[in-house]
Amino acid sequence: MFIIEIDNEIALKPLDIKDAGFLFELTDSSRDVLRQWLPWVDGTKTIEDSKTFIRLAEKSLIEKRGLTTGIFYENNLAGVIGFNNFDWSNEIGYIGYWLGTDFQGKGIMTRAVNGLIDYAFHSLGLNRIEIRAAYGNRRSRAIPERLGFQIEGQIRQAEWLYDHYVDHVVYGMLASEWKFRRDI
Repeated sequence: MFIIEIDNEIALKPLDIKDAGFLFELTDSSRDVLRQWLPWVDGTKTIEDSKTFIRLAEKSLIEKRGLTTGIFYENNLAGVIGFNNFDWSNEIGYIGYWLGTDFQGKGIMTRAVNGLIDYAFHSLGLNRIEIRAAYGNRRSRAIPERLGFQIEGQIRQAEWLYDHYVDHVVYGMLASEWKFRRDI
C-alpha cells in the first residue's frame, strides 16, 4: 500500500475494509452538511454501504480507473479525496473530495489537494487536473481558487441533488502551470 505523506499531520492512503466503521461514523456524523452537496449521502445507511464503497474504490485502483484515498489527520480518518476517474489517453485526472465536519476549518483539505496534485503531476505523469464544484458550494470552490486553478466555465444543471439541480463550476490546472506556480 502506498501513502502520500502531506506533512507531519496529514497523510493520504487508500482505504481498507478495516476503515469501514470509521468511514461510516464520519459520514453519519457529517450527514447534514455533506448532504447539501453530495448525492450519495442518503444511500450510505450502514457500515456495509461503506464497505461496498471501499471495495469499489479498491477495484477502481486495480483497474487504474481512479484513485480514492482517506485523508488521515493526526492518524484519524478525516475525509476522502482522490481521482474519481482518469482519462489516461488525454492524461487528465478528475479530483473529488469531502471532509468530516469536525475537521473543517483547519486547512486540511487545501493541504491534501495540494499534495494530491503534486503526486499526480510528478508521479502519475498527468498533464491536466480538473475539479468541479457546485456553484453554491463556496467552501469547496475555495480550494481550487486558493491553489491557483483557472475557472474554465460553468455547466448548467450538472448534477441532481435529491430534489433539485445544481450548476457546476469547472476548474482546471495544467502541469506546466503547476510547475510555474510551485517554482515561484
